Amino acid sequence: MNMNQFINMLVRMVTNRLLNWGIRRVNAPRPGTRQSPQQRARDKAAREAVKRARQAARIARRMR
Repeated sequence: MNMNQFINMLVRMVTNRLLNWGIRRVNAPRPGTRQSPQQRARDKAAREAVKRARQAARIARRMR
Protein backbone atom coordinates (compact mmCIF):
# COMPACT_ATOMS: atom_id res chain seq x y z
CA MET A 1 0.00 0.00 0.00
CA ASN A 2 1.57 3.26 -1.03
CA MET A 3 1.22 6.55 0.80
CA ASN A 4 -1.50 7.89 -1.51
CA GLN A 5 -3.75 4.87 -0.87
CA PHE A 6 -3.17 5.11 2.87
CA ILE A 7 -4.07 8.80 3.00
CA ASN A 8 -7.11 8.18 0.76
CA MET A 9 -8.31 5.43 3.12
CA LEU A 10 -7.91 7.65 6.19
CA VAL A 11 -9.70 10.58 4.56
CA ARG A 12 -12.57 8.32 3.48
CA MET A 13 -12.93 6.89 7.01
CA VAL A 14 -12.96 10.34 8.64
CA THR A 15 -15.41 11.69 6.05
CA ASN A 16 -17.81 8.79 6.59
CA ARG A 17 -17.69 9.21 10.37
CA LEU A 18 -18.35 12.95 10.16
CA LEU A 19 -21.16 12.46 7.66
CA ASN A 20 -22.84 9.84 9.85
CA TRP A 21 -22.45 12.05 12.91
CA GLY A 22 -24.06 14.98 11.11
CA ILE A 23 -26.97 12.92 9.82
CA ARG A 24 -27.65 11.49 13.29
CA ARG A 25 -27.46 14.94 14.81
CA VAL A 26 -29.89 16.48 12.30
CA ASN A 27 -32.41 13.67 12.74
CA ALA A 28 -32.17 13.56 16.53
CA PRO A 29 -35.19 14.88 18.42
CA ARG A 30 -34.80 18.23 20.12
CA PRO A 31 -34.64 18.09 23.92
CA GLY A 32 -37.91 18.92 25.64
CA THR A 33 -40.17 18.39 22.60
CA ARG A 34 -42.92 15.80 22.61
CA GLN A 35 -43.21 13.23 19.86
CA SER A 36 -46.31 13.08 17.73
CA PRO A 37 -48.16 9.74 17.54
CA GLN A 38 -46.90 9.28 13.96
CA GLN A 39 -43.29 9.75 15.05
CA ARG A 40 -43.76 7.35 17.94
CA ALA A 41 -45.28 4.70 15.64
CA ARG A 42 -42.50 5.18 13.08
CA ASP A 43 -39.83 4.82 15.78
CA LYS A 44 -41.49 1.69 17.14
CA ALA A 45 -41.69 0.16 13.66
CA ALA A 46 -38.02 0.95 13.06
CA ARG A 47 -37.02 -0.70 16.35
CA GLU A 48 -39.03 -3.81 15.47
CA ALA A 49 -37.44 -3.94 12.00
CA VAL A 50 -33.97 -3.71 13.55
CA LYS A 51 -34.88 -6.46 15.99
CA ARG A 52 -36.02 -8.74 13.15
CA ALA A 53 -32.89 -7.97 11.11
CA ARG A 54 -30.63 -8.83 14.03
CA GLN A 55 -32.54 -12.05 14.63
CA ALA A 56 -32.24 -12.97 10.94
CA ALA A 57 -28.51 -12.26 11.00
CA ARG A 58 -28.13 -14.43 14.11
CA ILE A 59 -29.99 -17.30 12.45
CA ALA A 60 -27.97 -16.91 9.25
CA ARG A 61 -24.71 -17.09 11.23
CA ARG A 62 -25.86 -20.31 12.89
CA MET A 63 -26.73 -21.87 9.54
CA ARG A 64 -23.21 -21.38 8.16
